[in-house]
Amino acid sequence: MSPTKFKTLDVRPHLARGEEPFDLIRARVDALKPGQGVTIIAPFLPAPLIELLKSEGFQSTMERGGDGSWAVNFWRD
Repeated sequence: MSPTKFKTLDVRPHLARGEEPFDLIRARVDALKPGQGVTIIAPFLPAPLIELLKSEGFQSTMERGGDGSWAVNFWRD
């Protein structure tokens, strides 16, 4: 069962400023309650993040945007 509510975190502005967004992503993921998920918008497919969260029990789906960005949804069943 996937969550009914996703919050979006667009990390593209952080990356454009040369900032590492992992701490922001970690905080958002750690704050998820049952039935919630997070959508990460990035300029590339964040494969290491997907693998890390998968190892912590998260499910994910991904979709490539028309501008070449990626939207990756994370949630726990």
